[in-house]
Amino acid sequence: MSKTKHYSPEVKERAVRLVREARKDDPSRWAAVESIAPKIGCAGATLHEWVKRHGLADEKPRETQCETLYTFRCPAVLCADGGSSC
Repeated sequence: MSKTKHYSPEVKERAVRLVREARKDDPSRWAAVESIAPKIGCAGATLHEWVKRHGLADEKPRETQCETLYTFRCPAVLCADGGSSC
């Protein structure tokens, strides 16, 4: 049976800060977590939990192309009767 590692609050804060910085260049939060976890010496899932606890999970996800198109489309186009019921 392996011993569980315990990380200091300073290490956890630094790891979360590194994920926040890496998030600017990586396509997703998970990609950022996966790139930082080996540098800290922990599993990706562990670092992901730290990130969620520190509030990065509340950041707004990037819009997909479909969401962007929907935002700019006229609602009347989406209604079958030409917009009178929208």
